[in-house]
Amino acid sequence: MALISVNNLCMSFGGPKLLDGITFQIEPGQRVCLVGRNGEGKSTLLRLLSGDLTPDSGDIARANGLKVARLSQKVPEVLTGTVYEVVTQGLGEIGTHIAQHHRALASGDAAELEAAQIALSDLGGWESLADVDTAVTRLALNPDQRFEDLSGGLKRRALLARALVGAPDVLLLDEPTNHLDIDSIAWLEDFLLRHVKTLIFITHDRMFLRRVATRIIELDRGKLADWTCDYDTFLVRKEAQLASEEKTWAEFDKKLAREEVWVRQGVKARRTRNEGRVRELKKLRDERAQRRERTGTATIVVQEAERSGKLVIEAKKISHIWPGTDTPVFQDLDLTIIRGDKLGLIGPNGAGKTTLIQVLLGRMKPTGGAVRLGTNLEVAYFDQHREELDPNKSVRESVAEGSDQVTIGGHTRHVMGYLKDFLFSSERANSPVRILSGGERNRLLLARLFTRPSNVLVMDEPTNDLDAETLDLLEDRLMEYPGTLIVVSHDRAFLNNVVTSTLAFEGDGVVNEYVGGFDDWLRQRPQAVDDAAAKAAAKPALVKQPAVAPPSSKARKLSFKEQRELTALREELAEFPARIEVMEQNIAKTTESLANPELYKKAPKVLVSMRNELAGMQAELEAAFARWEAAEARVAELTEEA
Repeated sequence: MALISVNNLCMSFGGPKLLDGITFQIEPGQRVCLVGRNGEGKSTLLRLLSGDLTPDSGDIARANGLKVARLSQKVPEVLTGTVYEVVTQGLGEIGTHIAQHHRALASGDAAELEAAQIALSDLGGWESLADVDTAVTRLALNPDQRFEDLSGGLKRRALLARALVGAPDVLLLDEPTNHLDIDSIAWLEDFLLRHVKTLIFITHDRMFLRRVATRIIELDRGKLADWTCDYDTFLVRKEAQLASEEKTWAEFDKKLAREEVWVRQGVKARRTRNEGRVRELKKLRDERAQRRERTGTATIVVQEAERSGKLVIEAKKISHIWPGTDTPVFQDLDLTIIRGDKLGLIGPNGAGKTTLIQVLLGRMKPTGGAVRLGTNLEVAYFDQHREELDPNKSVRESVAEGSDQVTIGGHTRHVMGYLKDFLFSSERANSPVRILSGGERNRLLLARLFTRPSNVLVMDEPTNDLDAETLDLLEDRLMEYPGTLIVVSHDRAFLNNVVTSTLAFEGDGVVNEYVGGFDDWLRQRPQAVDDAAAKAAAKPALVKQPAVAPPSSKARKLSFKEQRELTALREELAEFPARIEVMEQNIAKTTESLANPELYKKAPKVLVSMRNELAGMQAELEAAFARWEAAEARVAELTEEA
């Protein structure tokens, strides 16, 4: 039985219909990805499915008692309180008493605790309290940390916990990977595959889409197409469909042109025996008028300045420490960037990637070491926070600074024509920046950036909010760019396609350089590193895939010590499935106990003890998975050498 049935749904905001008579169903267990260009109505459809928006016409039927939760694309700016308070906000009055219960439990206030317990008993909120504790624990959140002090990635985890506390039957996620670092994205993938049964989501992260989605629904010019295939097959079929559409329309236009020539021949076109042909021409005209043309693809041209010197940046033993602390951002880093290098920076949010860029460009002094810049450098900088855009200026003013002309590649162009290359209509070009969507702001910043000639291009998170087609085009232009590129990105496919070397922040001030993109980093990095990114390359199954060891140039015989090590590792690997199964069973039992409302009526020490026990078991399970991966990597390495 379908969980959600959409029938002949229509929605418009004054212009062409965003949704024009669309019909589809969502079945239990499906993980559906909504794809389409920016502005095609994907977020609007999620709001309609959640009930936060009412359609102009059509029906949305939901199964009886269906629970739907939605994670919006943007983090609310005015949201304050502790993580626990934010997570409980979605539960109304019950959530208020659950938060009160948590505060009383932490402070030891017996009177407040008793009042909260009475209120929860009267409202039947014990089960909801258990759901909140389970979500916070599963998402590895600190319940007492202030929400406003969290990084963007942790804020989205907290909002995801808020969406999950009601145990929704259908989870709606709008761009869940935006502003998450690679570790958080990999963790989210794993969590969704393990714990969420039915999911509808929007993403432009192609690797996330490939791993999570089981079905693709496309919105294009108000219409819906249902593709029951994987993403790569969808791309092939979509290209074939567009080619067929273009051919059909070309034949239609030829026929219409012939009829228009005929009707203008004069009197004979108005004879009685030709009235049917005239009526047919009117139908052709109406059909042509109703056609919704596909918006053209963005045209991106990266302006090149004169060539820089061969040496672009040379850093020797540079270090930097966070102000007021002893914590190193990076230390003893040696780096040489040569003209034409394409360097990608990866690492957790807040690790210091932007700080390193500022040091390398000479805009910030390192606390140790020295940086030498090459000659004839023309730097263009793409800012991840969009701070360079004045929200009160119009789009055209943001690009041309009050002029009507821009100079591109030595040629003068009118600013409106240039903005059309970046898919801004005349109306949109005269709109203020503050009303633009995230994708439009990103395109505007790219349009502004590429008016400046450069031979060193620095881009901090350029892929956020871009639709797949614009992202593909940007990749092509960056790969063709003859200058030097330094890019910070959490888009793994983008890194694989564009960069030639990767600078990875690996904790404790350690920054290492690797040849190639994201997948190359996964293969080359020390296998003992335990983070969620390793799971991104593995299939979402219990049995781990062996790591790929670098090929050995010459086979050799293993030493006696290595043979003993190999035997011991194989014995250890044989025991892992049973060990993991026991650990997961124990975690499931403890989680089930925490979900029992009666537990929360007992002494607070019992609850705190059980929570700590669960956290310890989960940490032990993660450590076991890490050891499993390290052991398999070492076995693969020894087997390759033998």
